[in-house]
Amino acid sequence: MSTEAPQPSKDGAGEDGPFKGPSAIEDRLPSELLAIATPAIELQGIDKRFGTVHANRAVDLKIGRASIHGIVGENGAGKSTLMKILYGYYQADKGRILIDGRETRIARPSQAIKAGIGMVHQHFMLVDNFTVLENLMLGAEGAFWIRGSFNNARGVLSQVSWEYGLEVDPDAVVGDLPVGVQQRVEILKILFRGAEIIVLDEPTAVLTPQETQELFKILKRLRAEGKTVVLITHKLQEVMEVTDRVTVMRDGAVAGTLNTADTNKRELAELMVGRRVVLRVEKTRATPGRPCLEVDQLTVRDESGTARVEDITLAVHEGEILGIAGVSGNGQSELIEALAGLRRIDAGSIRLRGQVVALPNAELSPADMRNLGVTHVPEDRLKMGLISAFDASESAILGYQGDRAYNGPLLSDRGKIVNHCADLMQKFDVRPPEPQWRSGAFSGGNQQKLVLAREIERDPILLLVGQPTRGVDVGAIEFIHQRLIEMRDAGKAILLVSAELDEILGLADRVVVMFEGKIVGELTAEEASPKKIGLMMAGVVGNGS
Repeated sequence: MSTEAPQPSKDGAGEDGPFKGPSAIEDRLPSELLAIATPAIELQGIDKRFGTVHANRAVDLKIGRASIHGIVGENGAGKSTLMKILYGYYQADKGRILIDGRETRIARPSQAIKAGIGMVHQHFMLVDNFTVLENLMLGAEGAFWIRGSFNNARGVLSQVSWEYGLEVDPDAVVGDLPVGVQQRVEILKILFRGAEIIVLDEPTAVLTPQETQELFKILKRLRAEGKTVVLITHKLQEVMEVTDRVTVMRDGAVAGTLNTADTNKRELAELMVGRRVVLRVEKTRATPGRPCLEVDQLTVRDESGTARVEDITLAVHEGEILGIAGVSGNGQSELIEALAGLRRIDAGSIRLRGQVVALPNAELSPADMRNLGVTHVPEDRLKMGLISAFDASESAILGYQGDRAYNGPLLSDRGKIVNHCADLMQKFDVRPPEPQWRSGAFSGGNQQKLVLAREIERDPILLLVGQPTRGVDVGAIEFIHQRLIEMRDAGKAILLVSAELDEILGLADRVVVMFEGKIVGELTAEEASPKKIGLMMAGVVGNGS
């Protein structure tokens, strides 16, 4: 497969739009047409090292104006580093950045913003207890068009919201908004400051399928309005659905740039990983044993007294994966947290291997559940899975730091902790394999692999796993799915919560669907289909009908 840029056609069309071709053709074009051909972004020879890690290797990249350009690659392939160089968070060791054909020095984000570049980060940069309008004004208070006047800013926001179809209540407190609306606020913040180039880093990692489709409508609207969109993602289906061109990165370098219409998911996956990738879960039929987890008429209420989980009864057997499907916010998170000992139960009971371990109002801690052989991969790795400021080796033993294996007579044994983490990194392909790196310095997918490694390697009787492949690349997804199937085949019980319907369908031996805190239906793997599960998720039908 060739990854070279296509040659211009007879009418002068080339890889980045009309009139992009050899200099002999360009020399005959008037200056206004050459302006059309100039890429919105051109990176030339970008090189970046972090100590021994070569994050970007002489990267050349062109991104056409008024296009949606995807950048894909494995965790640690250098995608986010490259975009952070473009946005001024990092400085390249070598190379040049050209914006609209002009070399541009970007030493900090404020210079990127001045150059018309905005970035929506994977983890939003919003102040939860500020309103939408206050968040938009942060950092732009001195701008001449809003100086001294919230009313002026409100007017600008109203105009931008209307122009791009991004209606949001300017007086809403951001922390009260759904994740999809918070992301809309991030995009508004960029447009509010006049950005012509919008970079989105893993924008759908925390979105429901419905919110993802809404985001794609917004991106297409931005493209139609002449904006340039750069989309960093691991999800190849999204690349195929919304991008015009896609660049694949591997080991810090560009492995190829292709027209999206001329490629497919398998080709992109192989370019990303450098080998054939299995895009579907390969497994044999499950042979379930005795019940491991039994939940009977469980109810969990939040701080306001509202039932988030209501009268749920289910069982997970040894040697099976039970998948829980549902639109985010329908009680799945509260259920898995209650089972992990993170939430008090208000009614019902929880049994492990026939023994009652939790009753209403009983104090049951995560440590108690771990001691009973239950491990938990939380849905939000940053809030609950690791501590960003800790070394990776420290995050790799969170919850187990009191174990004798990591401690000497008086103090923790640093050497044992580092060696333990190095072993986990090798087994789970965490990149870079640096136990003493700060946890927050790893890409999201490598953070996820570290958390999974910590919990899976404890050899639990029951694994509670929430969103196991959120923000994880295609090669790592294949690896994680294989490990979960291996655990199942070894007789372990697995309760899986995932917003990825394909993941539920691929992994689960049985599927239960939650809607408004209740189980509305259960399907075997053979009965399950996207249509059936989708109708249940919407509360349209139940009981597999």
